[in-house]
Amino acid sequence: LPGNPPVQTKKALKQRFLKLLPCCRPKSIPSLSESKMGQDSVASATLSSPGFLADSVEDEFELSTVCHRPEGLEQLQQQTKFTRKELQVLYRGFKNECPSGIVNEENFKQIYSQFFPQGDSSTYATFLFNAFDTDHDGSVSFEDFVSGLSTILRGTIDDRLNWAFNLYDLNKDGCITREEMLDIMKSIYDMMGKYTYPAMREEAPREHVENFFQKMDRNKDGVVTIEEFLESCQKDENIMRSMQLFDSVI
Repeated sequence: LPGNPPVQTKKALKQRFLKLLPCCRPKSIPSLSESKMGQDSVASATLSSPGFLADSVEDEFELSTVCHRPEGLEQLQQQTKFTRKELQVLYRGFKNECPSGIVNEENFKQIYSQFFPQGDSSTYATFLFNAFDTDHDGSVSFEDFVSGLSTILRGTIDDRLNWAFNLYDLNKDGCITREEMLDIMKSIYDMMGKYTYPAMREEAPREHVENFFQKMDRNKDGVVTIEEFLESCQKDENIMRSMQLFDSVI
């Protein structure tokens, strides 16, 4: 939203998203005999009810070594807008990247860096991690992950805009300051890398922040509230179009 990055097609977004879901790529799954006791096998568990009931001996072994077990499938279906099959696919990908069932900030950074190998995505990944870590316990569980993802991909326009506002409101005090937005913009430019074409100018992040505040700060008090943010975004055709790009990404 703040930097108005180039618009991508739904197909391109889907391809980028699926890159971080190893379960969507063909790969062999080791049998139980190939796994060592005390280690997690490759994510082969499927979701069912009650809880995430294993469908095989391999799945039972895998679940027995997980540090954090997700809630039941029916409960997650009620809490999110994903289908049973979609939750299964997402869980396999999450479990393959996070065998313990939870991801901490450093692991999150490592996973997210696969999206932007040409730049430094660590700062932006921290901001994103904090947005997913809604209970602020320093970790993101599968429930946290799919809850946030459901909002981003399947939520209403207001749901998505509220989630974005929470991402930009770094100290969670209910408003966005110039300093917070500048930190966000600098992290985005760092993530995109220095060797983009055309080359990014050093003053570009600050210019984007000023454009953001000219558009969003309706009463010119130096901060952007959630009300100002929602009203401004809903009147911006480009932002509304970008929100719709995430429909049916998975």
